[in-house]
Amino acid sequence: MARNIGPVCRLCRREGEKLFLKGARCLSGKCAIERRGYAPGQHGPNANTKRKKQSDFSVQLREKQKMRRVYGVLEAQFRRYFREASRRKGVTGAELLVLLERRLDNVIYRAGLAPSRSAARQLVVHAHFNLNGSPINVPSYLVKPGDKIVVRDSSRGLNYWKTVLADGDTPSMPAWLRAERSTLLTTINALPKREEIQVPLKEQLVVEYYSR
Repeated sequence: MARNIGPVCRLCRREGEKLFLKGARCLSGKCAIERRGYAPGQHGPNANTKRKKQSDFSVQLREKQKMRRVYGVLEAQFRRYFREASRRKGVTGAELLVLLERRLDNVIYRAGLAPSRSAARQLVVHAHFNLNGSPINVPSYLVKPGDKIVVRDSSRGLNYWKTVLADGDTPSMPAWLRAERSTLLTTINALPKREEIQVPLKEQLVVEYYSR
């Protein structure tokens, strides 16, 4: 399975804002945006002063790249999500975000069981969860209402889960999820709605990018 193995802090610097790709580090003084708030490259901070006004295409491209990087999806897979969203009834941009939110790795992150989506993806790939009673190791699985995700009995002895339970409840839990911290059980109450998806993204720009 292809994946991005480069330094993710460079991705935040390229987009010029925090994408929260490294969990708690993004909230500390070690955050790359705090230390070097300019795009990566050999020309350093002076490169920003030489840039011309961005074209419409450039703005759309940057928003598409930002959305991919927030959810940790590679280009070919992202295109498939867009094609699927465009076939659905409703606003294409909103449908795209709903599809991305339904990814299993994103659900694990939203439920507060991982500090970042990349960490959640690793937990899923290592088969630490059961979905509706069966083991699952597919981060891209799209959850549906009624699905139940729980940490497997064979994984509950890990010190990691003791740390998760010690952290208490997750304050930003979306309404379409219900997480029982004591039992490490997450239930999908409903499909997410656009107004419930709190991400700094302008999905209409992504639609315009693919509609050229």
